[in-house]
Parts: sequence; C-alpha cells; structure tokens
Amino acid sequence: MKILKTVTGLAAAAAVSLFALSASAQNYPERNITMVVPFSAGGPTDTVARLVAESMSKDLGQQIIVENVGGAGGTLGAGRVAAADPDGYTVLLHHIGMATSATLYRKLAYDTTNAFEYVGLVTEVPMTILSRKNLETKDLKGLIDYAKANKDKVTVANAGIGAASHLCGMLFMSAIETPLVTVPYKGTGPAMTDLLGGQVDIMCDQTTNTTKQIQGGTVKAYAVTSAKRLDVLPNVPTVAEEGLPKLEVGIWHGIYTPKGTPAEINEKLSKSLQVALKDKNVAARFAELGTTPSPESDATPAALKTKLESEIARWKPVIESAGQYAD
Repeated sequence: MKILKTVTGLAAAAAVSLFALSASAQNYPERNITMVVPFSAGGPTDTVARLVAESMSKDLGQQIIVENVGGAGGTLGAGRVAAADPDGYTVLLHHIGMATSATLYRKLAYDTTNAFEYVGLVTEVPMTILSRKNLETKDLKGLIDYAKANKDKVTVANAGIGAASHLCGMLFMSAIETPLVTVPYKGTGPAMTDLLGGQVDIMCDQTTNTTKQIQGGTVKAYAVTSAKRLDVLPNVPTVAEEGLPKLEVGIWHGIYTPKGTPAEINEKLSKSLQVALKDKNVAARFAELGTTPSPESDATPAALKTKLESEIARWKPVIESAGQYAD
C-alpha cells in the first residue's frame, strides 16, 4: 500500500507539474526575454539580432533584450543558453558557427545537436572577399595569383576562431589550395580597422559588415559568395563568375532555446519570428545590408534542425582538412 501511495503521489506531482508547465506555455511570455548573441556588440550578427528582436518584441508584447556574451568563437554564449532554464526566457541567436564549432572545438561544454531546441532560420548573409584599398590586384583571379605567389607574407584578417570571417577565410584558402598567414582579432571591428589602415591584406566577411565600406571605396571588393549579384552591390561579381564556385557560401543565422523548452513556446517564438521577418522595416534594413529575411517555410523549428545537421556534416571535412582547431 505504501508503494502504491508513493507511485500515486509521484504521478499526481508529475501531472501537476505538466499542467503548470502547459499553463505557463499558454501565457508565455509574461516578462522580458533575453536574446543571447555570442559575439560583440556592433558586429554583423548583433545587427541582425537587434533588428529581429525589436520586431518580435512588438509582436510578443514583451521586450526582447539583446545581451552580448562573446568569446571562444561563440561557444561561451551558446554554452550559457544551453545551461539556462528551459522556460523560453533565454534564447540564442547564432550564425553558422553553431555548426562549425561542433568540429572546431573538440571539447565543448555542450552537445551541439542535443543541447538545444529549435525556433527557426532568420537570414542567410552573403560574404564578400576584400583587400586593403591599395593592393595592386584588380580582380579575384589576380588576387589568387598574388596570394599564391606571396603565401608566406599575405595576411588574412578574421574576427577570431569560429567567427564568420574566420570560416570564410578558411574556405577561401581551401578553395585556392594555398595556406596563408591568418591574423585573428577580438572582433570584427578591430579586424576591419586594420584592413582599412593597410595593416593586413585580405578579409572575407559578411555584407552586413562590409557593404558600407565597399560602397564608400575604402576597401577593394573582389566578389560576393552568393549565387547571384546583390542589388546593393551590383558591380561586385559572384565567386562563380570569377571562376571559384567552391567558395559559394552564406552565413545563416538561427534562433535556439535550451533543451526541454516546451514545444508550445518554441512554436510561439517561431510564429513571432515569421511575423518579424515580414516586417517592412526589417526587410528594408536587411536589404541595405545585402541580405534578405528567411522565407516563412525556413523560419520553423524543423527547417533550422535540418540546416544545422547538414551544415555540421558539410564543414566537418573542411575543418579537419585544414587542421585548424580551437582547442
């Protein structure tokens, strides 16, 4: 009888807990939400996050506060969200580094594919291949020839291991089959500052960070990594046009929640994301930055899960071939 009473009590407690969780999910959100961005403020991923957070806040009726938790190629911020309460009040907006860190870091504090739930894809930002303004090469072929001839002294700037610029630079070196001298910085801002100042030769980074510099003529642009030319940069050819189709890549962004977050909350966040991505202001600002909002079919938990898993598989051999690990 005592065993029966214990089992019955546990079942009742579990039922009460599930009922409370369900009721909480139905009333969600009842307070501010923290959106963790695992990179520094002012960077390209931060820009995307703040635009989306502002619009989602209006739709949800509660403020989404962006918090920058940079360091270790985005893994510190991701780790913080993985360890957070699964109540929907701590979410993560991360880019392609969510997939590549699974190989770049051989000792992660979390299991990338099992530590999170999925909300949806936000956008896929093209990359641009740039050089300092006074580099003598005129086109991508000339840049590649120059890099191969001077591989021991040509410098490639990036915002740190795991950053989009690091991944793109690594893919560039893989595509031209030439290792170059990489120069990591603590963020996109310092890397761009030194490129503008001529202290480094090459950089490969997102249009959200480079478009204004290209338009202003303060850097030299060779190609965009998208399948088509961008309306915002019509005179910059694609990598395929320049004979380097292997370099076609986009830096996709997605929103995640901690493992165990109720499906109802993830769906509510996904629906709010879909509303935000249809916001005319968001679309206009994205266009200025050389990107577009993800379609509704991609702003879903299932689409993000599929994307993450396929990208982990895609980047694993690239990183292993380069032999560049973060630990």
